[in-house]
Amino acid sequence: MKIVLTPDWFIGKDLPIYFISLVVLIIISVLAIRSYKLNKKNKGLLNLGIGFGLIALATLAGVFTKLVLYYDIGPAQAIGQAIITSQIFSSVDVFYYLGFFFHNLLFLIGLYIIYRVPKKRLNLGDYVLTLYLLALSALLSVNEGFFYLFNLTSLILLTLIIKHYYKIYKENKFANTKLLLIVFSILALSNFIYIFSQLEILYVLANIIEILSYVILLFLIIRILKHGEKKKPYEHNIRYADNNPRKKRRN
Repeated sequence: MKIVLTPDWFIGKDLPIYFISLVVLIIISVLAIRSYKLNKKNKGLLNLGIGFGLIALATLAGVFTKLVLYYDIGPAQAIGQAIITSQIFSSVDVFYYLGFFFHNLLFLIGLYIIYRVPKKRLNLGDYVLTLYLLALSALLSVNEGFFYLFNLTSLILLTLIIKHYYKIYKENKFANTKLLLIVFSILALSNFIYIFSQLEILYVLANIIEILSYVILLFLIIRILKHGEKKKPYEHNIRYADNNPRKKRRN
């Protein structure tokens, strides 16, 4: 049984991508939530922080699952053996499915929360329906025959997010908004390529493009930390990665 299409020769080499992604996603989530606390009128920042936080949890689920099931690493191998021998799961396949299901579900919910930033509130039925559809997509995509559903759903959500941030960037012209637009565009490209990842070279290419997006995101974080305390920090503060109720200041 094989859910993801990682080439045998690439196993282990994708771990740095996951770890870098995890650290960057946690940092950006914390920064966004902290900035929201300073500017509670901009609730989009809270959505951004929660969204990236859920994607970080999704990445953590992926890391843990791959460590236990793919890699012949002492602690990871011991965890995997303990899970099976203690009969927490009767089959390693069950753990495999659960690990990647939660990865897919948390990732999709995170993207959806980011997408919902500017939208008016939905009723409970709409949220239940959306969660059901996202869960169905996550569940089906852990089957090798439908693996592309996760990336296709991610691509659709990312396209909607890109449309949102492009509209914001046309209004405010902030550098941080532009960087976020670039990050989401590169992530969308990686998900598009993942859809065709049955070709090994495309799977590797998608991983490389994905890590590029997180490197740019890391650059955005460094930019915020470096310039956030300056006399005129407004263009470099994380709160200006999204729309702000105040008009942009003039130099």
